[in-house]
Amino acid sequence: MSVRHLSLLLLVLAGCRRGDDTSALLSDARQRLSARDGKLTSYVLAGTAREGAQTMDFQFAYRAPQKMLGTLGAPVSRTFAWDGERLFERDDAAKKFRTYDGGLGPEERAGVLTALFAPFAPEGFRAPLLPGQGVSARRTPHPRGPEAVELTVKPAGTDVEVTYVLRWPAMDFLGKRTRSGADTAEIRVEEEHCEQALGLCVPKRLTQWGGGQQVAETSLTRVELNPTLPAETFALSAPGGYDVETKTLATLGGR
Repeated sequence: MSVRHLSLLLLVLAGCRRGDDTSALLSDARQRLSARDGKLTSYVLAGTAREGAQTMDFQFAYRAPQKMLGTLGAPVSRTFAWDGERLFERDDAAKKFRTYDGGLGPEERAGVLTALFAPFAPEGFRAPLLPGQGVSARRTPHPRGPEAVELTVKPAGTDVEVTYVLRWPAMDFLGKRTRSGADTAEIRVEEEHCEQALGLCVPKRLTQWGGGQQVAETSLTRVELNPTLPAETFALSAPGGYDVETKTLATLGGR
């Protein structure tokens, strides 16, 4: 091999670090996300969500694999809990207590629970749900990184594109961009809560942007990672004086 060819080869190798190939990088990113998710088996959050002039306090507790407890403050004053088999709803304003059981298949049930509890858990506490197809990956610099990876989901046949920005190699959530046609939205991590023992960080304050303007903000005043949460934490009982009802999850899903 000539010196000229050797020089060209070295330049090419220097510019192509192992893992920069999008398929290899994506595979590596999926594995790292799964490993990170396995580290975070429970958490307790409390904070405030602001959108425009509206402010809402909330609390949330999670224990793997699927136990959740979410509370909304005044003026709503409502609590939802899923103990793995039943859903509980305590409406303090109306003094009503409902238990929902059965009535849906596993996929439909998962959809209802995701829609119900997702607003309680800010982005960054669970790994993003990535489909098997339509996902690409690329490395990018980031001020909070200093290195990050962008995972872009673009379903076939749509003009929707969602990009997750994650710190490399820890896979901490740093931001999310959504584009649909000419409309764009973005979530940015402004402050973080980090725990060296777990080797990860989670968002503590996030802002939401649309049309170049901030439209919402979520600030956490309490973050506990991997606390001990007994099963009874997620099984609510009716307070005295509350009207008690038993319904099916299909009723809730059809609201």
